[in-house]
Amino acid sequence: MSVLDDLLALSPWMQGLDATQHQRVRQALIERSVAAGGFVCRKGEAVDYWVGVIDGLVKISIVSLEGKAVTFTGVPPGGWFGEGSMLKDEPRRYDAVALRDSRIAYMPRATFQWLLDTSIAFNRFLLHQLNERLGQFIGTVEIDRLLGPDARVARCLAQLFNPLLYPGVKLRLEISQGEIGYLTGLSRQRVNQALRRLERDGLLKVDYGSVTVLELDRLRQFDD
Repeated sequence: MSVLDDLLALSPWMQGLDATQHQRVRQALIERSVAAGGFVCRKGEAVDYWVGVIDGLVKISIVSLEGKAVTFTGVPPGGWFGEGSMLKDEPRRYDAVALRDSRIAYMPRATFQWLLDTSIAFNRFLLHQLNERLGQFIGTVEIDRLLGPDARVARCLAQLFNPLLYPGVKLRLEISQGEIGYLTGLSRQRVNQALRRLERDGLLKVDYGSVTVLELDRLRQFDD
């Protein structure tokens, strides 16, 4: 996936819009390129956009005053994020950083609010999206506090294959071991060990720069 129209074609909320709504959304969206390590959006800034990933990989995280970083999730191509922030009148509470060169779509707040006012389908999508996101974050707490390194890698990867949050991802995802390390807080070497174990167990196949999932349900339930 490499162009904005592909992202929109994959976005389930677009399928529920009428022709007028579709045209207004397409005209309002802003597309930007963000280099690896660059900010897609920053903690503390005004929440003026809903954000979609056209191509690349984005990490959602925060860094404490003491410098400790906590990663909430990664967003692969096809995913949209920030709807909760758009529904609240407060500064953004996290950073979104491109882990590789990425292309990003930004929907202005005015367009987002207009869809809330005019589209039942869009509102229904947001309810499902927020519910799924809540479940994802609960799972992230479990991963961080209760699971060992191998299970952290397994569950982290499983989250990236969520068909509701990330409809653009099939069973193969372009992601490096270093990027998985950024998402899990593990070293590249430890990620490599975990991937090899998961591969031996038949849950996935590891290629250079990509992972293909063979047993998604087992990956979601994997425990050390």
